[in-house]
Amino acid sequence: MAMAVVWVIMVTASVACGAAGGRMAEVSAAALDGARSAVELCVSLAGVLCLWSGFMELLKQCGLEKKLAAMFRPLLGRLLPHASRDAETMAAVSGNLSANLLGLGNAATPLGIRAARRMALGAEGTASDELCRLVVLNTASVQLLPTTVAAVRSGCGAAAPFDILPAVWVSSLLSVTVGLLAARLLERAVR
Repeated sequence: MAMAVVWVIMVTASVACGAAGGRMAEVSAAALDGARSAVELCVSLAGVLCLWSGFMELLKQCGLEKKLAAMFRPLLGRLLPHASRDAETMAAVSGNLSANLLGLGNAATPLGIRAARRMALGAEGTASDELCRLVVLNTASVQLLPTTVAAVRSGCGAAAPFDILPAVWVSSLLSVTVGLLAARLLERAVR
């Protein structure tokens, strides 16, 4: 709701400034050009999102999701010990982690929600420490292939959309590390 108010204020201010300055033609042209660019960007992103979401569905259909869960189990078992006891929760967490590794926030979200719902069962409205760590893992997310960002860069005309890989690897690794450390510190501070 707050962002809707911000957008309404920005659009109203733009139109008012354009009218006051006698530049309504430029404001109208910019609005139409922005709308065209937004549609082009959405179409270019749709292909990439469909490709990688389909890839994640293939992992699930082929049974590779369970193999990924087994591969991630040692690491996730240390981070989420209670959740690691439930195979379906671990499959959702592993799928979420896999989608985030591929930079697919949109494909990772449903899996993260499924894992969070399963982890919240019986919590009576209070998030557990593990659920908070899952949120940190999902939000900070280590990305090996930032496909969505690369698709946006490609759609905006970048010559080498994946030339950001080293920066993405370092920043995502740092964000996950700092997020998990902060979660651990806050767990101890609350107790």
